[in-house]
This record gives sequence, C-alpha cells and structure tokens, in this order.
Amino acid sequence: MTQDISQLLDMTGKVAIVTGASRGIGRAIARVFAAAGARVALAARSADQLKEVAAEMQSEGIAEDALLIMPTDVAIASQVEAMAKTVIDTWGQLDILVNNAGLIEFGSIDQIDPEGWQAVIDANLTGPYLCCRATAPHLSKSDGGRIINITSVSAQTGGVSGGVNYTSSKGGLAAMTKSLSRDLAAAGVTVNAISPGQIDADPNLLTPEQREHVTGLIPLGRLGEPEEIAYAALFLASPMAAYITGTTIDVNGGILKR
Repeated sequence: MTQDISQLLDMTGKVAIVTGASRGIGRAIARVFAAAGARVALAARSADQLKEVAAEMQSEGIAEDALLIMPTDVAIASQVEAMAKTVIDTWGQLDILVNNAGLIEFGSIDQIDPEGWQAVIDANLTGPYLCCRATAPHLSKSDGGRIINITSVSAQTGGVSGGVNYTSSKGGLAAMTKSLSRDLAAAGVTVNAISPGQIDADPNLLTPEQREHVTGLIPLGRLGEPEEIAYAALFLASPMAAYITGTTIDVNGGILKR
C-alpha cells in the first residue's frame, strides 16, 4: 500500500536503542533518529560522554523526556538486560535496535594477544548477540521491529590495518545478521547491516599520512561522514525498508564494489 511520502521517514512514536552512542557513528545515528521524532536510549560505557551527547541534542531542540542515558557495557549480559528492561519500563515499547558499540585494535596476529582478541570479540560480536537476545521479545511486539547492525568493509576485505580480531568480529556480525533475519522474520522483525568504509568519525584514528593513503583508495576521493551512515540507518528503520531483511548495505565511497 502506498504511503504518504512525507511520512516515510517520520519516526514519531518509535523507540530506539543505539549502542555506542557516545561518539562517532553511534552519536550521529542517535541524533538523526531523534531529529526524525524517535525517542532514543543512548547506550555506551561512559555516562559522562552520554550526558554530553544528550545535552547537545537538547540544545538542538530534542525534548529531555525523549532521551534515556543508559551507561551499559554491551559485553555484560546483566547490564544489557537491565538496559532493555529500563527502556520498556520507561516507554512501554521498543521498535529499533542499532548495534553500533565496538572496539578496534590494530596490528598483525603476533601483536594481538589472547586478551586483546577476547576484548574485541566481546564488544563487537558478543555484545550485539546479547543486545539482540535481550530485545528480540520486545521488538517482536512492535509493528515493524528493526535490528540494524554496524559492520565494516573490513569484514569483506580483511581491512587495511585493523587487527584480525576486529575483522573477524565484523565478519561474524555480518553472518549473524543473516541468521537472525531468518529467526525473526516470522515475528515481522527485519535484521540488516550497514558496512561503512573509512568514516571520518575520530580525528585521532589515522595519522595524516594514513589519512592521505586511505583517501587515495576511495573512488569518491574523501572519507565518509558519520551522518551518511546515520541516514542509511534511518532508511532501514523506516517503512521504506519493510521488505528488506538479511542484507548488508555498503556505504563506502566505492572502495569496495560487489
């Protein structure tokens, strides 16, 4: 059924959890969703950083009661379950989960010790699993539940410099997306992923030389902006994407074409 085109990106009445919302891509997704009318639970490990993001959003016109500050380590099941419960207790529903929280480590396999391996796997793969498991019963009650996983072009290419733990975790998250899309389809929940290329989310992540090198590899000739990932997430959360599930959308400036 054709809908009013002006309403397709309106998130009024929707409730979203965005993990890793304290900075970068997660912060941009939270801001875009809230600007579109959604109530947003901001989740990350740092309460202070989340408060700064919430204050920024309120200064831009977002109502205080449209935001929840949820200090959460997504790798700890009890904290994830408490987060989901708080959202339901506060707003009575959950419609969208964005799994964005994660860690990155650089270096070859001889430089990544077992502790570093486990820390990245816990944050990037176990965390999304725990978040999906805790929220799936609530998303299943939504009229059009959505799970959006943020993977990485590294999952498809092996990456330029990210460690084996990072690329493995993102590859696992891409596979999890497909599996969960099958498991949750009967409940009307779509599960998709966004695979960013090099995004200009952290000015300290690359040296000037690395930035110049990576930019030279991108056909569009620039790094991506966090908001460009957020707009893709908004599309996947909208009615326009109701018949899309189990897929990964590449947002990478053409660095990988498939």
